[in-house]
Order: sequence, then C-alpha cells, then structure tokens
Amino acid sequence: MPERVEARIAAALERVVDDARADATGELAAYIPELATVDPEPTGIAAVGVRGVIAEAGDSRTPFTIQSVSKAFVAAVAYDRLGLAAVVEHVGLEPSGEAFDAISLEGGRGRPMNPLINAGAIATTSLLIDDAAAGTADVLGILGAFAGRPLEIDVAVRDSELGTADRNIALAHLLHAAGHLGSDVDTAIRVYVDQCSVLVTAVDLAVMGATLAAGGVNPVTGRRVVGEDAARWTIAVMASCGMYDASGEWLVRVGLPAKSGVGGGIAAVDPGWFGIGAFSPRLDSAGNSVRAIRMLRDLSERYGLHMLGHFGDLDPQFGAPEPPAVLVDPTARATS
Repeated sequence: MPERVEARIAAALERVVDDARADATGELAAYIPELATVDPEPTGIAAVGVRGVIAEAGDSRTPFTIQSVSKAFVAAVAYDRLGLAAVVEHVGLEPSGEAFDAISLEGGRGRPMNPLINAGAIATTSLLIDDAAAGTADVLGILGAFAGRPLEIDVAVRDSELGTADRNIALAHLLHAAGHLGSDVDTAIRVYVDQCSVLVTAVDLAVMGATLAAGGVNPVTGRRVVGEDAARWTIAVMASCGMYDASGEWLVRVGLPAKSGVGGGIAAVDPGWFGIGAFSPRLDSAGNSVRAIRMLRDLSERYGLHMLGHFGDLDPQFGAPEPPAVLVDPTARATS
C-alpha cells in the first residue's frame, strides 16, 4: 500500500513541477547579496503524510536557506514551552497587512502584530534564548527536530544577512524599548539571522509541515516535537499570516495554512493529513516563490485540497465530509 500511494503522489507532484518550470517570472532576493547569486532554476516539491509516506519530485533535495519559513516552527516551540498567554503578551496573533519587514507594531504597546513577520519573529526567538551560542544551538535543535535530521547553517548567507541587517536591528531596538525583547539586541539579531540561514530542502519542509499536521509528532522519527495545542495554534497563525501581505489571497486561492521564505521555500499543512514543501528561488513582489505558489495552487485546484472546499463531499445523512482527493494514504488521517 505505501509504495502504491507514494507512486501516485509522486506522479501528481511531477506534473505540477513540469508545469511550474515554464514560469520564469519573479526575481531573486537581491537585498541579501548572497541570495542574489543563487541559481534561479531549481524547482522541487515533496509531500509527507502523517504516517510517514514520502513522495517527491524535481529538485526536492536541493538545499536552500529556510529564511522566514523558520518563524512558524520557532513560534510553535515558544507556544509549547512558554504557553500561548505568555507569548501573546509580547507578540500578537493578527495579520499585519504589511510587508514582512515593516515596522508593524501596535500603537501604545509596541507589540508586533504576529510571529510570522520580522518584528514578531525577532521577539519570539528572543523569548527562547539567553546567549547567542546557546540560542543558536537551541534553534538548530528545534528546526532539526521538526525536519527529523541534523541541520546546519549556511555561513556565507548568514554573514551576508548580518551585513545587511540594519532594518532588523532597528526593529529589535524598538522591541527592546517597548519591553518585548527577551534578550539584548545583539543576541536577538545574531540568533535570528542564524535561524534564517539554516539549510533545508523541500523534503525537510514537508516533514516539518507534516509534524504540525500530525499534532506535533514527527511522522518520520516518531518523536513528539511540540504538543497538540502548540501545533494547532501555529497552524492557525499560518492560515491567517503565513504568506506575508498576500496571506488573504493565498487562503482564498490555495486554502492550506502555509509559511513562505525569501529563500524560495514554502511549507504548507493540511491538518491531520500531510505537509508539503515546495521550493524555487524566484520571488514575487510580496517575497513569495512564484513557482512554489504555482505548484501548490495547482495541487489544491486539481486535487481538492482547499481546507474549506469540501462542501460537495458532504454525506447526505450525517453531513460529514469525505477526505480530500488522495494525495496521502486514505487511512492516514491523524486521530490526535
């Protein structure tokens, strides 16, 4: 059964990769000098079910830096360790409607709008750390636990980002002045930049998404990474805030909670079913991967994956929806 499911999913993924390769629009993230030099052509996708079925297509094993995709998973651990109420004291839960690097702080409180924009992510990361070395090790452990393997930092990208971090440093100073930074500014920025510079693949992002989809249990390692509440809260924030200032259109057109990054990656989640990781470096004006969006949009439209789109599948007697079209083992719905 797993082999048949895997082959069926892989065939679907191959089709959307082939279609996406024809789209050459978008630009590299040139504001980070090291990212301005990457090959723009790699395009890959992977899907991981909540029972560990893995399928992939294209350049799914090509490494790239995780960038803002990391924000969702660090936020999940902050919710898990500190509790939702403690984190929300410093970082809100509302969409900002602004660019990811905007100075988007609540009037009067100076609190970032959510943990998936830069200001909110810097604050969230700072709540987990005491010093830079230990903080970086902790973040690497967090992301590695979600991915199910040890991860490492791209030092060249890290150094490039540190050299162009003026705006993030300014945000950190504003957060510190408002009492929403859990460490000193230099430590917060160093660990945050390290976090964004971690190397992953589309397969890694799919495993990470599947870990949230499975209620916080990594389906590859079997290890619980975060509790069910933290996983649910994180998925909810991803649904409303995960695609920068294009989150509303994403939710309408694709309908899967997701988090993007300017490295070209997107991690998407269908709770109880699977995670998807998609990657290609060219970005649209909001900072989201053009081809990754196209791949995920095509999958959603072709296979009925929109989380709000199963009205036609309602059982006439009980009103219970049938599962989404098979992109995962049909027996794999998580019961947690």
